[in-house]
Amino acid sequence: MKQSKLERRNTLIAYSFLAPNFLGFLIVTMLPVVFSIALAFTEWNGGAIERMQFVGLDNFRTIFKNFSFTKTDMGITLRNTTVFALGTVPLTIAMAMALALVLNRAVRGAKAFRATFFFPYVASLVAICVCWNFMLMKFGPVNQFLRVFGVNIDKSWTQSQHHAMWALILVSVWRNAGYYMVMFLAGLQSVPTELYEAATVDGANGWRKFWKITFPMLTPVTFFVSIMMMIYCFKIFDVVMIMTEGGPGRATKMLVQHIYTLAFGQLKFGEASAVAMALFAVVLCVTLVQFRAEKKFVNYL
Repeated sequence: MKQSKLERRNTLIAYSFLAPNFLGFLIVTMLPVVFSIALAFTEWNGGAIERMQFVGLDNFRTIFKNFSFTKTDMGITLRNTTVFALGTVPLTIAMAMALALVLNRAVRGAKAFRATFFFPYVASLVAICVCWNFMLMKFGPVNQFLRVFGVNIDKSWTQSQHHAMWALILVSVWRNAGYYMVMFLAGLQSVPTELYEAATVDGANGWRKFWKITFPMLTPVTFFVSIMMMIYCFKIFDVVMIMTEGGPGRATKMLVQHIYTLAFGQLKFGEASAVAMALFAVVLCVTLVQFRAEKKFVNYL
């Protein structure tokens, strides 16, 4: 069936609106991704394109050769990134949900507190990290406060093998909790009030209402937040570079920082792309596991 002149005109107008965004996606995102995949199977130091050599799976063999979570860069960075994710994701979800539950009530100043908790997400990341570095110094406010409770930390958190990772987790949770609080607030406001009224009639207390009504109804939001936070954790780079630069030693060196070092420090673009592909595979597997877990949890509820 032939299109009328008006239909063809409207179709062309629609395509004209879509074309700039599609071209931007193609040039800025799609082509670099395809080039990165191709680089993973080549050896190239960033010089003339003619010097690029196809090496097959050699780059993948190199990054996984003598793989160890305590000795090789690939193993250590993968371990550090996993530890960071396991610490950051549940704490961010717990804090964001707790803030949402408190600020969802009609209390005086709730809107001001919402804006206050959301502000760190839109504030300058460099300023945030510099301020936290100062607060976590040896004689900074945080250590001084902990001494009141008998906890003595004799050095700056970012210079300690045992506390540097916790410093990154603390800053990440503090910065992201306010953003995801807004999502939990939206989820809470979509819960039918009739459910709470029925639970009250049945004699349920606040804790039972949370576990039987609030938490199950927030499952889609919690699932979305967990996936977004997991992706954030596995591609963390800026906070690490500003606060610890991967140190002390390699205590906080992450996978993306390892990719950056290989590509722009050692000019091993093929090997760096192979690590990037491995990172993509890890994130994909974790996401698929989360999807399966979410379906089982929903069925259980």
